[in-house]
Amino acid sequence: MKWVTHKDVTADGIASCWLIERFLDRTAEIFFVDEPRVLETAASKDAVPFDLPRHPELRFTQHNGLSTFESLVREFNLEDPGLQHLARIVHAAEFVEADHAPEAPGFRAVTEGFRALSSEDAPRLQWGYSVCDALYVWCRQRTP
Repeated sequence: MKWVTHKDVTADGIASCWLIERFLDRTAEIFFVDEPRVLETAASKDAVPFDLPRHPELRFTQHNGLSTFESLVREFNLEDPGLQHLARIVHAAEFVEADHAPEAPGFRAVTEGFRALSSEDAPRLQWGYSVCDALYVWCRQRTP
């Protein structure tokens, strides 16, 4: 399946791409385009648009107080306790609510560091996927 989102992904975008590729669609093809072109690109490539906070009407984006990651977890009924815990971390990192998940400031700092290291999304995702893999394992070990 094809997916499309905006360039210059943040913590929520990195985690959402990871979730899509690791749990929802192992053969996903994700496109990154300038934000104003996401919906047009989705239509032309028959792709699913996601992580567009300025478009809360979309199914897979930030809306109703949820991060994109949380929206995906909810829509696909992913009840894995490790993913549920990771969803709290991603939410708190994206919305700067450290009191909801003490790990969130670290996750946010790392993903912002990726943005400082590279202006390209591909290396950010590569690094981010490693962090998400490690956080997911950590979350699974801490949840019954």
